[in-house]
Amino acid sequence: MLFSQRDPYSRRMERWKIRSAADRCPGAQWLNSCLGAAALLMLAVSSLHAQLPQLDIRPTRVAAEAFRAPDLRVDVDLVLLPVIVTNRSGAVVDGLDASSFTVLEDKAPKPIVSFGHEDMPCSVGIVVDLSGSMLGKTGVAAGAVHAFLDTANADDEAFLLTVSTRPDTLSGFTKDFGNLEYQLSQARSGGATALVDTIHLALERLHSAHNGHRALLIVSDGMDNHSRYSETELLHFAEEADIQIYTIGMTPSTGNKKAIELTEERNGLAFLDHLADRSGGLSFTLASYENPVPVAAKIGRAIRDQYLIGYRPSSGEPGTWRAVQVKVDVPQVRVSSRTGYLSR
Repeated sequence: MLFSQRDPYSRRMERWKIRSAADRCPGAQWLNSCLGAAALLMLAVSSLHAQLPQLDIRPTRVAAEAFRAPDLRVDVDLVLLPVIVTNRSGAVVDGLDASSFTVLEDKAPKPIVSFGHEDMPCSVGIVVDLSGSMLGKTGVAAGAVHAFLDTANADDEAFLLTVSTRPDTLSGFTKDFGNLEYQLSQARSGGATALVDTIHLALERLHSAHNGHRALLIVSDGMDNHSRYSETELLHFAEEADIQIYTIGMTPSTGNKKAIELTEERNGLAFLDHLADRSGGLSFTLASYENPVPVAAKIGRAIRDQYLIGYRPSSGEPGTWRAVQVKVDVPQVRVSSRTGYLSR
C-alpha cells in the first residue's frame, strides 16, 4: 500500500517507533537538545540580520592607500661586460683579478664595482654554412661542430641552423647533441647563400633561450649573395642583441680564380672577423684540410671561461652610443669584449 494511502493510525505508529529508537540510543536525548538549540540560534541570527541596515564594507580610497606597499626606486643601472682574455695561440688566460683590468667608457675610466669568473650553463646557437660556396669544406665544418659540442656541459643547450638559399632549422633548442649532429650529417649542401639572414634569425632565436648566458657559433666562409638584410643591419642588430658571436671562417679553396672572386672571399672572412670583434667574441680561420678540433675546443672554453666585469655607466640621453674599451695589464694577450652599447 502506498504511503499516501496509509491511515493516520499507521503514521502515528511509525513516528512512535522512530522516537522510541532514538530514546533507546545512548546520548540521543542530549544530541536532540543540541540540534534544537542550534536551530533556534540560526533562526534568531537570520531575524537580526534582516533588521540591520546593509553596510558598504568596500575599502575606501584612503584605506587602500594606507595599505598599499610604498613605491621603491632602486638604482640598478649596471653595465656587465663578459670579457675573454687569450694568449697568442688563442688559449684562454684565467687567474686574473679585478686589479688587472681597466674599463673605459667614451675614453673615460670607470671604477669596477663587480667582478666575477665562473662557469655557467650556456645556450648556444650554431649556424653552419652548407651553401654552394662551401662545397668541399662541409666535412671540416661538421668536424668543428662535433669538437665544439664535446666541450659542452650537462646543462648547456643548443640549436642548429644551416645556410643555403634560405635559413633552414635542423634542430631547435636541445640537450641531445648526438641527435643534433645526426641531423647535420643528413643535411644536403648546395644552393645560394643567405648567410646574413640566417645569422639574423639565429640571434632572434637566442632571445628565447633558457640560460642567461648566450652565444652564437658560425661556421662559414663569410660570403653572402641571397639575403634580405644587409651586413650593416645585421651588425646593428647584433650589437643590440648583446650576444657574443664566435666564428670559424673557412678559407677559400685553391685554384685559378678571378680577382673579383678573391676579393669576395677576403671580404667574407673579414666580415666574420668584424662580427666577432664587435660582439666581444672570437674569430678563427681554417683551411679545408686542417684539423678543426683545436680551434673548436678553444671556442668552447672561451664561451664558458670568461670574466664578468660590472661598472656604472655615465648619465646621458637614452639611445646614444657609448664606446667601451677594456684593457688588461698583462703583456702579449688579447682582450675580447663588447665595443659599446646603446644607452637606455
